[in-house]
Order: sequence, then structure tokens, then C-alpha cells
Amino acid sequence: MQVAQAAELKAQDYDFETMNLQVGTRLQLITHRRIKPVQHFSALIGYVKDEYIILKIPTENGAPIALAEGERLTIRVFSGVKVCSFACTVERIFGRPLMYVHVSFPKTIQGTSLRTAMRVKVDLPAQLSGSGTHGRPLPCTIVNLSVSGALVVSNSRLPADEEQITLQFSLKAPPDEQEVRIAARAAIRNVNVSKAADESELFTYGMQFIDLDPVHYTLLQNMTYEALLADRQKIV
Repeated sequence: MQVAQAAELKAQDYDFETMNLQVGTRLQLITHRRIKPVQHFSALIGYVKDEYIILKIPTENGAPIALAEGERLTIRVFSGVKVCSFACTVERIFGRPLMYVHVSFPKTIQGTSLRTAMRVKVDLPAQLSGSGTHGRPLPCTIVNLSVSGALVVSNSRLPADEEQITLQFSLKAPPDEQEVRIAARAAIRNVNVSKAADESELFTYGMQFIDLDPVHYTLLQNMTYEALLADRQKIV
């Protein structure tokens, strides 16, 4: 599994249905009241086509963010292999206990297509185990991760004939950030050897996941989505 660059296409105009919005879809709400736009995560509650969209009011430090009627917003959403964005304005605010907002229905929607298995830069402690490790998990670090595989760095050399391995690591699942333990079967696709600062050998393994659990697939997809919306520098 070789590291590939994200292939982005030029932004295009799309219709509303292209976004495939479902109730609960996680999206990004961007305010423009400061010099630098501020990003918040929200969720879709519903919409009336050509009239308005209903969004959950994002929270910050446990409190709802301040919004004002008539305020300009940008909404961004990841729909499978596209990042779509549109401008809107706040039409009506429903405070506690409802905590949602009506925003104007988009007149135009811009979308950018990206490749399906984008990799995200991470620094996750993990463990490798397989027949060649004799039941003793080897510590390693995941340096990039996607729904299709991972790039892993370890001080330990895996047996040369090791074709499949189990990679164990943890991710935090929304909305309560509860830690989920993942044990993914993977095939080793390539191995590279380099030198660490102390002249010891470092082994880099490119791995492709095999029959990934659908729940874990969704979790990895969500991680990629959030990294894409929040910080494109994390996309490999």
C-alpha cells in the first residue's frame, strides 16, 4: 500500500440532492464574524426543500454558540467522495431546550470530488500480532490511516513470510468520545527499513485491511471526514 496524494478535482456546481443529506448527518457550520472564519461541528435535524434547513446549534465549552438572525454562515458537508459547501443566513433561532436554528435554503452548492480512500496523518500507539510474533504483541505507531489500510512504524521486524497480521488500536467515537478498541486483520503490502535518530532500525509497514468490521469502517470514515473538514493538512 503506497502513500498516494489526494486527487482533488476543480470545484463544480451541484444540486441539493447530490449531498444526500440524512437526518443526523454531521456537518460543519462556519461563522464569519471574525477576520478568520470559525469552524464548528453541527448536525442536520431536517429541511423543507427550497425553504429552509434545520440545524443543531453547535456547542463550545459546553454552551451553545451565539448566533444572530440575518448572520451569514457557510455550511460544509462530506457526501461520500465529495466535499460540498454553500452559503446561507440565519433565519430563526430556537434556544433552550430545543437548541436548533433555521437557515436559508442554498441557492448554489459548490462541490469538490476527492478519492475514496483518503488517508489521514495520525500518531496512534498500536500493537501488531501474528503467527510470527508467538502471541507477543509488538508495539508500533500508526502514522497514517484510512478505511482501506494503514502505514505503521515499528522498531521490530516482522517475520519475512508473515502475510497477514492483526493491528490493534483505539479511536474515539462521537458523540461522547468513548474509546473504541479496533482489532483489524491486515495484509502486509510493502516494507521499508530506515534509520532512527539513535541509528537503530525503523521498519515501516504498508498494510491493507481485510474484511474490516462495518462499525469500525464507519468510525474510520468519520475520522477521515472530520480531518478533511477541520484540517486538510492532515490529509495524506
